[in-house]
Amino acid sequence: MEIPAPDTTKLIEQMVEPRNMWKALNRVRQNKGAPGVDNMTVDELPDYLKREWPSIKERIVKGTYKPKPVRRVEIPKPNGGTRMLGIPTVLDRMIQQAMHQVLSPVFDPDFSDSSFGFRPGRSAHQAVMQAREIIRSGRRWVVDIDLKQFFDEVNQDILMSRISRKIKDKTMNHLIREYLRSGIMIDGCVSQTIKGTPQGGPLSPLLSNIMLDLLDKELERRGQPFCRYADDCNIYVASQRAGERVMATITRFIEDRLRLKVNREKSAVARPWNRKFLGYTVTSHTEPKLRVAPKSIQKLQKNLKQRLRKGRGRNLSRLIREELNPLLTGWINYFRLSETKGFAETLDQWIRRRLRVILWRQWKRPWTRFKNLMKQGIEEGRAARSAFNQRGPWYNSGAWHMNIAFPKKFFDCMKLVSLLDTLRFVKISTQGTAVYGTVRTVV
Repeated sequence: MEIPAPDTTKLIEQMVEPRNMWKALNRVRQNKGAPGVDNMTVDELPDYLKREWPSIKERIVKGTYKPKPVRRVEIPKPNGGTRMLGIPTVLDRMIQQAMHQVLSPVFDPDFSDSSFGFRPGRSAHQAVMQAREIIRSGRRWVVDIDLKQFFDEVNQDILMSRISRKIKDKTMNHLIREYLRSGIMIDGCVSQTIKGTPQGGPLSPLLSNIMLDLLDKELERRGQPFCRYADDCNIYVASQRAGERVMATITRFIEDRLRLKVNREKSAVARPWNRKFLGYTVTSHTEPKLRVAPKSIQKLQKNLKQRLRKGRGRNLSRLIREELNPLLTGWINYFRLSETKGFAETLDQWIRRRLRVILWRQWKRPWTRFKNLMKQGIEEGRAARSAFNQRGPWYNSGAWHMNIAFPKKFFDCMKLVSLLDTLRFVKISTQGTAVYGTVRTVV
């Protein structure tokens, strides 16, 4: 029995229903976030809605509502440079969230099974696992497509054409167009947007999936295995020659049909173990294994260095509890799928050495170092030689005396998250099952 297509002629009425709006409001409040151009905070929004919602609702239903411009901010990219991010007002974030809640059930069922980004019930972990299985099937070359400034280059006419094919509510389509053209405020001046979709609003991920669904359908038509997460797309082929052919034809399709730009400097045809996908890469074994990409490890170390520099004068236990553990827990929870664990042991040793550096610096004077080494059970003569050796903190943090005085057991007692112990726990808890749940911290 064929499932009837959902009625999309009255989506505006569905959007402004109290239950949908309350859900959107709660979601925005949970996400918090910075204020937009009107400086209204998330906490101020409920009181504002009590006064103004009837008139706002009327304007939305009549099609006369005008969103405010987004506030443009720059955030650093992991590989250098900056990414432009648009921050809508909290009111517009709530309206966009309400729109997303009624539009997603219309579009999502028809999206590709190989699309994983910003979709209910799908995750980056599923994308990484599928990529590994495709590589294991014999597709040991990857066409790594990088879209240049995707959110700034989206052709609004093509996007609205795709939307209007499914959405028959003209008021809803008009509201989407208004958000696309709401403009950007930079240094107090509003610049109108004739292309692109604001990156930072709740509606933006859905619009990006609608746009790139054209690419997904083209790859499916060709029978080409691929994995896509937002604008990060990897296509898998059996040979370099096939990869170069796919790269040429797909680049032509993206630039001619979608009017998007392919970053030729960052795109490549290569072995999967020489590229990264969502922070992961694979080994070059006959049966490839997932591992953490070197750049992901470098990014973590850079972040840890910044936090550890701030902690030189702080209590070590508090530094571990408030600064390090939240970061390490979130990081290893994401990279728990790694099937190689050498990186975790190396990182654990590096983190403990950095903490020993802090201790050595905090002691300052040789006599203080001598007394503290003695307290930790180091023999008097050895403690004296170590305390007065005139070597730097990094040398001493890796030397015998500091490793014996402050072994792994010491940091375990301080509840420092061990990446290696956490991965071992994951292996035990997931043995015999393909389900990956939330990782419990092992200390």
